[in-house]
Amino acid sequence: MTGKLNLDPALVAEARELARRAGQPVVELARTHTTVSVERAVLRLAGLDGADEDGMPWVNRLADAVRDATGLEHGVALPVWDAMLTGGYPDLRTLAVDAAAGLVKFRIPAGHEADAARETAARSVKKGISRIDAQRAERDRMLAVTGDPPMPWIYLIVATGDIYEDIPQAQAAAREGADVIAVIRSTGQSLLDYVPEGATREGYAGTYATQENFRLMRAALDDVSRELGRYVRLTNYASGLCMPEIAALAGLERLDMMLNDCMYGIIFRDINPVRTFIDQRFSRQVHARAGIVVNTGEDNYLTTADAVDAAHTVVVSQLLNEYFGREAGLADGQLGLGHAFEINPEVPDSFLLELAHAQLIRELFPDAPLKYMPPTKHMTGNVFAGYLLDAFFNLCGVMTDQSILLIGMMTEGIHTPFLSDRDLALENVRYVRNAAGRLGDSFVPAPGGFIQQRASRVLAESVGLLRRICDQGLLTAIADGTFGITRRPADGGRGLEGVVGRADGYFNPAAEILDDPGADR
Repeated sequence: MTGKLNLDPALVAEARELARRAGQPVVELARTHTTVSVERAVLRLAGLDGADEDGMPWVNRLADAVRDATGLEHGVALPVWDAMLTGGYPDLRTLAVDAAAGLVKFRIPAGHEADAARETAARSVKKGISRIDAQRAERDRMLAVTGDPPMPWIYLIVATGDIYEDIPQAQAAAREGADVIAVIRSTGQSLLDYVPEGATREGYAGTYATQENFRLMRAALDDVSRELGRYVRLTNYASGLCMPEIAALAGLERLDMMLNDCMYGIIFRDINPVRTFIDQRFSRQVHARAGIVVNTGEDNYLTTADAVDAAHTVVVSQLLNEYFGREAGLADGQLGLGHAFEINPEVPDSFLLELAHAQLIRELFPDAPLKYMPPTKHMTGNVFAGYLLDAFFNLCGVMTDQSILLIGMMTEGIHTPFLSDRDLALENVRYVRNAAGRLGDSFVPAPGGFIQQRASRVLAESVGLLRRICDQGLLTAIADGTFGITRRPADGGRGLEGVVGRADGYFNPAAEILDDPGADR
């Protein structure tokens, strides 16, 4: 569905070039720095898991011991595998236990000893990458056996806090028509600088993202996929201070989508911008390798900024996410760029404005599996009005060929939705998809009319903003409150102390494999 808006192709090309220019310095920053979470992700890919008696993961204990002894400027791999070889340790867990007790002396090896450490580290990490490759192949096999549901995929959130309660709710939702299950994370997990271990039952407004929870839910959705004869996808969140580690765990346990946005954590969780961009690049390289679709978070900007006035900031962020994603190796089919139906329903022609915005994004990113978010900011205690507004959102989604519809809940403004609320929401979207699924074929905005003019104006405003960002720099633009009206300076926020400049001789065996998309397959 392209060409309905008569967009200026030169302006579209300029927008992408400006996004590249704006993003390039940030990519260079990521290429020349590392973070504690990137280094912990290396250890996870090499097979280190588990936690001590206080619940602190061994990857944290080992990375912290290395940082205290040698720093992380050369990466964690060289000192860790040098200690493994010189100390005769049988595995990483044993080494981590001794390191946490202060019994290991780490160093940066040189010469033949450095070569031996690099070779051994590379073999260990390659096993983790190979497991990710095998999980990607297993997804393909499951899709061949169970079948892929047609788009738009219906996306539904599960959030009880207890993984053993999430599982039956997720399976029930799949039986009622959900194609994608998102297990929302426990409140505040993005601010934890460690990943909890094991199956959890005590989350707050969500369930902790852990490797075991990923494994349990994926197995449960595989069971219901075989039962229903269609593959049910699993989503979680690769964001926050442990973004690279969670991305690695998602690849190891075959998640299908991950929320992973270039600026969400900066703006809405006050995580340091530099830390976020470095972690994001590595996490997206893992997602690219794993065949995971990345869902971005531009919809969140419209919960704090006006959805009409700030529409162009959504497009700018999407163009930046596209550039960062492609640079990290993501295919267009993995760029689940996000946007939302958040215009105040009292605004005249609000539905036409929503159509213009949705169609603009569809045409700018024709091969991306766009994720369309339902109204939330203007939902009230009037469940009847809310149900109608959700139906209009569903109609806009099918008319503009959106790929993923996160279903709206008419009780959004009252309480955490009940299972019965989810059933009604699924019934709503099923009706609209069945009744109007082909309406988009006949939807052609009037040439030069309101919808075309609005889309062209938003595109022009996006180019204007990108020009300003290129002049001042992306980090400065974020500090000035350009996105979501929240100011986040480059030297502020959580996690800056975890950023480390790479020294000459820095070694990261995972990055070496991921930097070459065809390596070691």
